[in-house]
Parts: sequence; C-alpha cells; structure tokens
Amino acid sequence: MGDVARAIENKLAAALSPSKLELRDESARHVGHTHAGVESHFDLTIESAAFAGLGRLARQRLVMSALAEELGGPVHALSIRALAPGERGG
Repeated sequence: MGDVARAIENKLAAALSPSKLELRDESARHVGHTHAGVESHFDLTIESAAFAGLGRLARQRLVMSALAEELGGPVHALSIRALAPGERGG
C-alpha cells in the first residue's frame, strides 16, 4: 500500500469510524492515462453508521469531504460504495 492509499484510509477512519473499509488501488489498470504510474485510481467500499438515513449523494459527499486534499491532488478517480451497517452493497 502506498502513501496515498494510507492517507485515504487514515482520513476515512478518523472522519467516519467505518466498520468496514476496503480500498483497492486500480491505478495499474489505467496505463496510458496522464496519471499512469502513480496512485491515482481507487475503488472504495466503506460501511459506517454515519451513512444511516442518508441518500447516496449525501454519503458520497461525506466521503469526498474527508478526502478533499487527495481529490484535489493525486487522486484522479474514486469509485465509492458507501453503506450503512446491515446494508448489502452491489
């Protein structure tokens, strides 16, 4: 795991106290893109009580707010699956 992935996990843990956090670096799948060779593309599945009662957009805004620095810099793409406890992600 690289520095960017570690920073993402640490910030999400501090902001949302997730019961589940799976972050996959998919940067290698984007060879030929401007951001190739760096940690730039991620797929995230996160489960947190903070998402209970919130719609999809509000959940994504919470995640993006916690990661504002990374999204303004090294992270080019972030796929987000944000779930409340007990929900099933697809």
